[in-house]
Amino acid sequence: MLTGEHMINISALLISWLKTSGRLCIAMLCMLMLTMTAQAERIKDLTSIAGVRSNQLVGYGLVVGLDGSGDQTTQAPFTVQSLKSMLARLGVVVPPNVSPQLKNVAAVMVHSELPPFIKPGQTIDVTVSSIGNAKSLRGGVLLMVPLKGADGQTYAIAQGNLIVGGFGAEGSDGSRVTVNVPSAGRIPNGAIVERGVPSPFTQGGDIVLNLNVADFTTAQRLAENINKVMGPNVALPMDGASIQVRAPSNPAQKVAFVSVLENIVVEPGEAAARIVINARTGTIVIGNHVRVMPVAISHGSLTVSISEDIGVSQPEPFARRGETVVVPGSSIQITEEDNRMFLFSPGVELKDIVKAVNEVGAAPGDLVAILEALKQSGALSAQLTVI
Repeated sequence: MLTGEHMINISALLISWLKTSGRLCIAMLCMLMLTMTAQAERIKDLTSIAGVRSNQLVGYGLVVGLDGSGDQTTQAPFTVQSLKSMLARLGVVVPPNVSPQLKNVAAVMVHSELPPFIKPGQTIDVTVSSIGNAKSLRGGVLLMVPLKGADGQTYAIAQGNLIVGGFGAEGSDGSRVTVNVPSAGRIPNGAIVERGVPSPFTQGGDIVLNLNVADFTTAQRLAENINKVMGPNVALPMDGASIQVRAPSNPAQKVAFVSVLENIVVEPGEAAARIVINARTGTIVIGNHVRVMPVAISHGSLTVSISEDIGVSQPEPFARRGETVVVPGSSIQITEEDNRMFLFSPGVELKDIVKAVNEVGAAPGDLVAILEALKQSGALSAQLTVI
């Protein structure tokens, strides 16, 4: 919840913009922000600004200084090729017929994320992963690697000492113990940004808010709350996921405007009735507003057990004829669980569904079968999603 100090800071940010536009009312802003409900969320948590996004970077390089845990050159020839190319650029010529056995070198891929608004000279973290058969990157040093974006341009240069969380040990008899993943590591602040990405935030006056989860009710409520604070017709819902907001063209005023905008609280619309089933783990999540039409359900299982018994038939004592033979025998047993039928009344709610299923004693797998049958019969008023 916003404190009095926060409200004073927000008011101070708006003073310069109020002098030129006069479209805001601080009294309305304070009243709206202080009347937060338990379910209300900030616009900052519900949306993102179109164009304000991070970018992925990737590069290829070498890690050196390993303690014999690098790539086996017979199975990773590209490591030797990369090392020869790097040495050639540094003025060291390796004869073509020489194939060094470099157990302290590993070929790696380096990737990172370029945050929005980052400037040249700032640093970002990088992750380094082996692409050969190196057993561990512990103690290694990443040599200079250019990190490129999807457009092929270099945006950062990575280099530094690796921090590896895992480790491994191997005995002379071939036994081996590995903890976590020693073939990947990180370099905090391991890359220096060389090029920034232009952001559309500083271009033009309008901004577009994109909902993290598209919902027409949330989009309408968000636009209404913005208009109550910022003035009429400032926000216009474009569809169920985007809201266009008129903002100042001056960058300084625009930053102050967004600072207030993202702290406005909105009560998001309730999610659609949905049941999510994880078929691999048996996890079932039943959301609110799930309803079941009048229906009677009986769920049981039929178990058939077949066992094979091997017997031996021998002739009578002192018999002149007959021989010992093996006689197979089969035993079949059928068991059917005695589960009770339960009845769902019209408009039954989530708690009633859970209570009825628990009384029957259905396992997660049985509950999945019940829900699928309800959906097929048209008695389940919800979306059934299997992941």
